[in-house]
Amino acid sequence: MKARKLAVITGADGGMGQEITRAVAMAGYRVIMACLRVEKGEEVREALLRERGDLQVEVRSIDLASFVSVSVFADTLVAEGGQVSLLMNNAGTMETAFHCTEDGYERTVQVNYMGHYLLTRKLLPLMGECSRIVNMVSCTYAIGKLDFPDFFYRGRKGAFWRIPVYSNTKLALMLFTIDLAERVRDKGIVVNAADPGIVSTDIITMHAWFDPLTDIFFRPFIRTPLQGASTAIHLLLDEEAGKRTGTLNVSGHAKPLSDKYVRHPQMQELWNRTEQIVNRWLF
Repeated sequence: MKARKLAVITGADGGMGQEITRAVAMAGYRVIMACLRVEKGEEVREALLRERGDLQVEVRSIDLASFVSVSVFADTLVAEGGQVSLLMNNAGTMETAFHCTEDGYERTVQVNYMGHYLLTRKLLPLMGECSRIVNMVSCTYAIGKLDFPDFFYRGRKGAFWRIPVYSNTKLALMLFTIDLAERVRDKGIVVNAADPGIVSTDIITMHAWFDPLTDIFFRPFIRTPLQGASTAIHLLLDEEAGKRTGTLNVSGHAKPLSDKYVRHPQMQELWNRTEQIVNRWLF
């Protein structure tokens, strides 16, 4: 029997992650669900197998807020060999208060951006012609700002506020998408970003006093996890989507990016600073 192509999906136990996992597994891929909550991931896996018993889905532990955890996950895959056909960087968080990781960085930044940067870099040797990388961004990248070095350590310059910090991480992930796409173009690897819109997931949890009002305004626009995941699924599985790289995609279609992002003045600095931080885990 021919071995199935391998897909790795972070945050596969979450709302959109479950939908992406289902679609990719149903398309015939062997899926590794990279999850922080392994027990929740196993529940999702068991539910999928009840739908179709021949699916190949495996749950593995990863904590994107820990460079050691990311390295162990990636090093295990590299040691096993084979090729990674799809990498879906889907996991994300929006911390409600400042939290410092064991590595010394702001948690939203490390989970949403730095952890995925390290994971992607470590898995690149397993990727080649026709491999696809999809990064889950957000429309909030447009209000993001990168203040170095504060971005890495506190999320932003000044007092912690979850929305700007989250937006900053999505800008970083967007710039990483554009930059990486050019760096791996010659290898035939395509790298794209998916904007899911405003999705009802664990991230959108109303804690602060203004959130009920926010909820009233935004509720009509909030998508289901399946609706939010649809663009990422399209980028992972659609034949035509596999022919474009370095793009932002909204509602299943590529959205033109202005030179403000394509030639962002901090893109190279972001790459260099991030590489310097994670360098000891790269090699």
